[in-house]
Amino acid sequence: MNGYRTLATAARVLRQLRHDPRTIALMLLVPVLMITLLRYVFDGSPRVFDTVGASLLGIFPLITMFLVTSIATLRERTSGTLERLLAMPLGKADLIAGYALAFGLLAVVQSVLATAVAVQVLGLDVAGSPWLLLLVALLDALLGTALGLFVSAFAASEFQAVQFMPAVIFPQLLLCGLFTPRDRMHPVLEAVSDVLPMSYAVDGMNQVLHHPGVTGDFVRDALVVAGCALLVLTLGAATLRRRTP
Repeated sequence: MNGYRTLATAARVLRQLRHDPRTIALMLLVPVLMITLLRYVFDGSPRVFDTVGASLLGIFPLITMFLVTSIATLRERTSGTLERLLAMPLGKADLIAGYALAFGLLAVVQSVLATAVAVQVLGLDVAGSPWLLLLVALLDALLGTALGLFVSAFAASEFQAVQFMPAVIFPQLLLCGLFTPRDRMHPVLEAVSDVLPMSYAVDGMNQVLHHPGVTGDFVRDALVVAGCALLVLTLGAATLRRRTP
């Protein structure tokens, strides 16, 4: 992997996104709007908002980054842009790392904005540091970016990319512990949830919600989410095709 080529790829993606205000709005504003809506859904039960809001603060960035990254990457592949780039002395790892860096920078802005609004404006009350909330939200957004890059290699159209969401995101959403504690699920489902990265994202948020300091479980959860993001990015580089069918 060449650092200069990676940075050049990231700069090109950011320049293109600058001319796409709808995509920027989707990435930056939708998580904020969703967490705000949730706050007033539970207007009479602030403790419920604290419990559910902390978890969703990590889930919303993952979902939005997955959608935006998969569609944006597939759009470049179907238009032939990726094929022309890979015909140059540009490795697959350079390309994937460049996309991950560009969307990762946007994920930082998204996570900072959503966390700041939740804690400072909406009054999300957590026992731990808001910086730990921000860390988990950022890792979740990066995981969503990695998943989006990965599934875009298997879709032939933007519609197919969206169709991957029920297969990749919804099972994790149902089994992550958001609706019921994972240890109360059927043993088979609990075992499945133990290998899904979103489960550790929610567990990490819950650690911040209930504990004032950094716990061993929090470190484990953060490392698992980060490791899954790195693994999926590696798989994305390995499965990226040089020619568009």
